Amino acid sequence: MAEKSRIVPVILSGGAGTRLWPASREAYPKQFLPLLGERSTFEETLRRVADPLVFADPVVVTGEDFRFLVADQLARSGTAGRIVLEPMRRDSGPAIAVAAELIVRADPDAVMLVLAADHLVSDAAAFAATAQAGLAAAEAGALVTFGIKPTHPATGYGYIRPGDMMDGRVRMVAAFVEKPDEDRARGFVAEGYLWNSGNFLFRADVFLAELARFEPAIAAAAKAVAGSIAVDKAGNVTFERIDREAFAASPAKSVDYAVMERTDRAAVIEADYAWSDLGSWEALWDMADKDEAGNAVRGAVSLSGTRNSYVASDDIHTAVIGLDDVAVVATKDAVLVAKRSVAAELKGLVADLRSLPETRRLADEHRQVLRPWGSYESVDRGERFQVKRIVVKPGARLSLQKHFHRAEHWIVVKGTATVEVDGKATIVRENESAYIPLGAWHRLTNEGKIQLELIEVQSGSYLGEDDIVRSEDDYKRV
Repeated sequence: MAEKSRIVPVILSGGAGTRLWPASREAYPKQFLPLLGERSTFEETLRRVADPLVFADPVVVTGEDFRFLVADQLARSGTAGRIVLEPMRRDSGPAIAVAAELIVRADPDAVMLVLAADHLVSDAAAFAATAQAGLAAAEAGALVTFGIKPTHPATGYGYIRPGDMMDGRVRMVAAFVEKPDEDRARGFVAEGYLWNSGNFLFRADVFLAELARFEPAIAAAAKAVAGSIAVDKAGNVTFERIDREAFAASPAKSVDYAVMERTDRAAVIEADYAWSDLGSWEALWDMADKDEAGNAVRGAVSLSGTRNSYVASDDIHTAVIGLDDVAVVATKDAVLVAKRSVAAELKGLVADLRSLPETRRLADEHRQVLRPWGSYESVDRGERFQVKRIVVKPGARLSLQKHFHRAEHWIVVKGTATVEVDGKATIVRENESAYIPLGAWHRLTNEGKIQLELIEVQSGSYLGEDDIVRSEDDYKRV
């Protein structure tokens, strides 16, 4: 396949999957978690579009808060790609429109493949073959969506009624149908309807032309945004920032409502692989490997008299006895026990947690908090002290900072730290420590080749994360 004909993947990775709480949270959502296997669904998506003969480097559209998660997982996957940062969430329509504008400026004839970062596909080779089978129709001007043959009468997916044959495996779309009740879903399955996967293949210029027909405000905002992209380098990563004011002018609307359900160019290709949007613990159980009793387990788990359940533990050993059809998910700071099929109720529970000051953090953050330089995790806390475990990546350093209300004591337990206090740098090795007085300018650097791990003991009248004044920062947070 010629260079010009390669498909440009566009990966949407800015959402937060509250229906998989407590594993998925606002600051570290499901697309970046290794829910099945060792890689996240975002990394698995990157692997599906890794063949350089078929796919160009991806364009990843994400949010400001996820930029370093995306950069880390791109690097871990050995993938080059553009990282485009949305200043706010505007649903899939505006996000795809901006990506299309950026792509068409580089190649007016480019075909783009729009993918969600949190979907699971069972067969990467079959996925690539499906994309290639739909390419001719997309190049001819069709807006091709990937339809999935239903395995059961699901009520959580939209459906597609295929129409006349168009090209090879591609048919025109006769109708898009909203999420049905169970009786209607059974009828759809019997009549050969397909699940709407939300993956799309089309020429960027054709999509933009259809968008201009139906949603001129979204199209105009995308054009304005693409002409004012700010390139920002943080560390060794380049980000492309979307102008906030220009993007805010775009209505928030899904690509289905904006274009796909209104265009006469919609087509569908039936995919021949298992697929899930992992929108609930039920969906994750359905895709996971199971034992003879129908149980899917992950982590330190013991079961007795339990059937058809999903049980996962990140830390503590979790035992389940005498329960069927449940989801039990234990993290370091929260435990969920629920009917396996629960979804809408869980979303409401997370909203309730977020509404209360004492539980808001549980809705939004894990106990381990990721930072571009590494991570920190609260180990213990009292009225005037807090103990944290801090991990710094090789070659990374924290900002030059000071605190008004706390002093800190750092004990190195792995690696070697360079500690700067009021302009004086000291090497601190394993089993050695450094004291940071209240109000002192200080910085921590890992100049070594392995992870730096240390225990931080904070003491003072206020221990909040907002008691930080930064003077210099490699990650533009000053």
